[in-house]
Amino acid sequence: MTALPTPLPTRRRELLERLRQPHTYDLAIIGGGATGLGVALDAALRGLSVVLLESHDFAKGTSSRATKLVHGGVRYLAQGNIGLVSEALHERSNLLHNAPHLAQPLPFVMPSYQWWEAPFYGVGLKAYDLLAGKAGLGPTEFLSVAKTRALLPTVNPRHLCGGVKYWDGQFDDARLALALARSAAVHGALLINYCQAQGLVHEAGRVAGVRCRDTETGHTLELRARCVVNATGVWVDTLRQQDSQACGRTSQPIVAPSQGVHLVVDRDFFPGDHALLVPKTADGRVLFAVPWLGKVILGTTDTPRDDLPREPTPFADEIAFILTESARYLQRAPQRSDVRSVWVGLRPLVKSGHDEGSDTKSISREHTVAISKSGLVTVTGGKWTTYRSMADDVLDKCQAAKLLPRLPPSHTEQHRLVGAPHTGIPTTALWLPPGIHQYGAEASLVQQLPGHDTLLAPHLTEAMVRFAARYEYARTVEDVLARRSRLLFLDARAAAAAAERVAAVLSDELGQRIATDDFMALARQYSELP
Repeated sequence: MTALPTPLPTRRRELLERLRQPHTYDLAIIGGGATGLGVALDAALRGLSVVLLESHDFAKGTSSRATKLVHGGVRYLAQGNIGLVSEALHERSNLLHNAPHLAQPLPFVMPSYQWWEAPFYGVGLKAYDLLAGKAGLGPTEFLSVAKTRALLPTVNPRHLCGGVKYWDGQFDDARLALALARSAAVHGALLINYCQAQGLVHEAGRVAGVRCRDTETGHTLELRARCVVNATGVWVDTLRQQDSQACGRTSQPIVAPSQGVHLVVDRDFFPGDHALLVPKTADGRVLFAVPWLGKVILGTTDTPRDDLPREPTPFADEIAFILTESARYLQRAPQRSDVRSVWVGLRPLVKSGHDEGSDTKSISREHTVAISKSGLVTVTGGKWTTYRSMADDVLDKCQAAKLLPRLPPSHTEQHRLVGAPHTGIPTTALWLPPGIHQYGAEASLVQQLPGHDTLLAPHLTEAMVRFAARYEYARTVEDVLARRSRLLFLDARAAAAAAERVAAVLSDELGQRIATDDFMALARQYSELP
């Protein structure tokens, strides 16, 4: 077997030195979530010179707060959106192939408590199978009461009529984002976190670059680019308004943010390797119980928000909804005191031209690409599953608008990401506790670093922190404990307990004192319910 190449270092001083060099990039991307990173990788693989700026950390926002599902959009079948479902199913297959250590098939069971539920939903799921075709992960099955209880050992047996089993996928969203960033960098893209885009550069009424600020030092500089992509998620309207004002125009907001809350509890409440889906709760929402990294995720909600906090907090009624509905379907209902972590993501849902209401459940889950008269390209909406096709669409539209030259076709469909193990090598299931297996083909490289046998926290070694600092752009304790490791999302109190030890290793690696105050405040937020 060929030896693995040494990972590409992410030394910040060197990255900033590259940024300061006079250069006109083909493409400047603002925003380091799923969308921006997907565009960066696609563009780099097509030979473009690419720079990506992220004001905080990669996947700091919505892209690390998903329900951890790689899904084909079975819910969209009910809306008759066959095109969106077909696209998502195709992209699901691509994602599972390109990062098998981070994205894998997961079986779901939909328990039935009314005689008609299994045949009603089962027919739709059979159609889901047909749409998937060869990309299907397994056949939909109708389950007896006994089989349903065997697959969901702690499901509420009262009035249970059976169930339906179907297949979708799950993933580690933040680590997948890192794999995208590192893959883009391998192919020449320059990616920098903690570098804030402060405004756009206009020349003769056209976007010609970006003004940015290194948030660690306060230094500012101006970048030149032939094409600028606004991929800032729920915050895209801020940059759109800046662009419009600079050109003497006005713009209407296109994003209607919706928040989704997730609670994490121990596996005792929901053991096994199948997820639970309730397609319609008492108030018409969807409820999931998903085994993930040794814990169980309960959620989610769909609540409109007018503000855009970096760290959104849950509303008390959202917590009550998840706990109350979980109690309907689990033999032992989790209590507030059982919650190990609570976290919230903001969905950048795209407003339709006639949408003035507040019901975000009815707003499109599809992505939108808009190009202003000055040439600013904005992309928002969509979901993690379709990040790759969104990137392809962005570059197609940039070419059509003559912001980029004619490009070769996309190469990302079968492009395996950094860390993807060789095909045929077994991977460890994502519902099991985290560990060295999450590094895929790079696991042995991590184990060669100092401290590979020194635990700083459950499933987190000193070597993993050193790897995060050297090769994964980590700059803060939060970067490590929220996104390189997922401990903050799994057990906020355990993450707080590990903070000082992680900070000590980071300080050694980065050659500067790393504080813990901000992270401790964040850990308290994740551990306390309203």
